[in-house]
Amino acid sequence: VQLVESGGGLVQPGGSLRLSCAASGFTFSRYAMSWYRQAPGKERELVARINDVGYNTNYAASVKGRFSISRDNGKNTVYLQMSSLKPEDTAVYFCCRLTYSWLTSSPEFWGQGTQVTVSS
Repeated sequence: VQLVESGGGLVQPGGSLRLSCAASGFTFSRYAMSWYRQAPGKERELVARINDVGYNTNYAASVKGRFSISRDNGKNTVYLQMSSLKPEDTAVYFCCRLTYSWLTSSPEFWGQGTQVTVSS
């Protein structure tokens, strides 16, 4: 299993970024996927999850209405569209494959992370 995140960077408050996670080494369309983040000195936290076919999603309360998770099973890629970014969104963002197809299954494999910094 390999998960490779991209799309992180420095953005001003109120700006937008789209993160991508390219997956390989498994049948992507059979598994739920998620994004987590970890800020300095804080625990890793769930940001968003999506089930295997992309019909069901859920979000952390702190990002609901601002972030959107999606997936393209033809491209073996999951995305995180982030809008109205705030300084408190600054963190390393990790892509994660869950254990099964439904979005409440446990995290199992992780990418290396991509840094998102929101600052003026």
